[in-house]
Amino acid sequence: MSTFDNTKSKKQESHDTVPPPNLISFMLKSWKPKPFKRISPLKNAEYFKLRRRALSAKFPGEWLILPTGHLKVRSNDQFYKFRANSDFFYLTGNLEPDCVLILAPEAQGHSDILFVEPNPGKTDATFFTDRVKGELWEGARLGVPESRGLYSIQDCRSLNDLESFVFEKIKKSGKPFRVLRGNSEKMENWLQLSGEAQASKDKLLASTLSEMRLIKDKAELKELALVIEATQRGFEDVIVRLKTAKTERELEGVFFTRARMEGNDVGYASIVASGAHACTLHWNKNNGKIQKGDLLLLDAGIEGNSLYTADITRTLPISGKFSKEQLEIYELVLEAQRAGLREVKPGNDFMAPNHAAMRILAEGLERLRILPCTAEEALKDENQFYKRYSLHNVSHMLGIDVHDCAQARAENYKYGKLMAGMVLTVEPGLYFQTDDLTVPAKYRGIGIRIEDDIVVTEKGFKNLSAHIPSEPKEIESWMRSLWKKSNRRA
Repeated sequence: MSTFDNTKSKKQESHDTVPPPNLISFMLKSWKPKPFKRISPLKNAEYFKLRRRALSAKFPGEWLILPTGHLKVRSNDQFYKFRANSDFFYLTGNLEPDCVLILAPEAQGHSDILFVEPNPGKTDATFFTDRVKGELWEGARLGVPESRGLYSIQDCRSLNDLESFVFEKIKKSGKPFRVLRGNSEKMENWLQLSGEAQASKDKLLASTLSEMRLIKDKAELKELALVIEATQRGFEDVIVRLKTAKTERELEGVFFTRARMEGNDVGYASIVASGAHACTLHWNKNNGKIQKGDLLLLDAGIEGNSLYTADITRTLPISGKFSKEQLEIYELVLEAQRAGLREVKPGNDFMAPNHAAMRILAEGLERLRILPCTAEEALKDENQFYKRYSLHNVSHMLGIDVHDCAQARAENYKYGKLMAGMVLTVEPGLYFQTDDLTVPAKYRGIGIRIEDDIVVTEKGFKNLSAHIPSEPKEIESWMRSLWKKSNRRA
């Protein structure tokens, strides 16, 4: 087994035992040989290869080193479930911990080298003595030949050879290198990263990968469509349970069940905010009570086995019907979203949907006599009074990460132009705090956000989550229908 990870320690835990030599000898005998199994290439392997070639073209003559990361300790000797580094996955499709992709410079482009965990099977005592990686503890790892077939990377090597490769090939070559930082302390120590020049080079590698990910290919759009459909089913599960639910935590668990049934996990900590909790943007304590007459703000997304995630928000009347005041604010937020969507088109500024949505919200706040001035005054850069009630911008990129492409340079993201293939959210909201004396008492404690996942097309946009109801009457009808079906099944 490889030691290229953060889990190895020479000290024994108090509950560990040392197997005697006779036991080791016995355990290594009389196992049926592992049969040869031809591994079919990973779905979309050709897309991963195209992405590697695109990255290669941007850094000719340089080593590119991309670790996926290691297990992280949750408590003592227990680890968080591993989640591959997004850039590493984007280039390989590999979900295993500890692996490293190296693009080795050649006269023309780069060759791909993937270092993976070897699988000695039951020929090495670690299969039962290593409780972090041993086969009897955690299940079999894929292995080197199998990885070669699955990922369609012909040069797959054992992680046992990684250290010598770094020192004998990369460091002695004299050629420049870039490393994706923050994923492997051991790798960074081997490479002895130091100085502002190297830091700048490594930062550009991270930025370049984020900017490549700004434009989604067909395979990515297909994966996003699948997780959005699964997320709708998760929302419907929540609505069915809403009829009898007592707590936010109960509803969070219902959605999580769907995420594990149809995907890898939730894409981010689910926000299940009832009543005034909806006025806390990232409310994920989810420890409140469900009460009739309140609204439920559900901001949740399923992360697929491909790691792409949905990010949807719907605000639902817990009773099944909006009150007059709730409907008044809901329709204002919905109008703002429509205005934002109209600005999603190639060539527009990334911030154009936000500016359009904020204008509608400010004008509505003026009509409600909440603003201390006119909408025009509130919208001025030196004032921005509307932000007291809206708080956040309406868009971020979406993909493998819920806040995708985070290392992209501002001039190519926030201050850049929308382009066909980009996927972003459009999610205006209004949040009236319970103690805000500028807000009429009848609106205090109302928090509403409406969020959809949008792909920019050649002529405009496509709402990937349009099939999830958002019009008030549609929401009420949707909830009634689900409750009726649930009653029939009961």
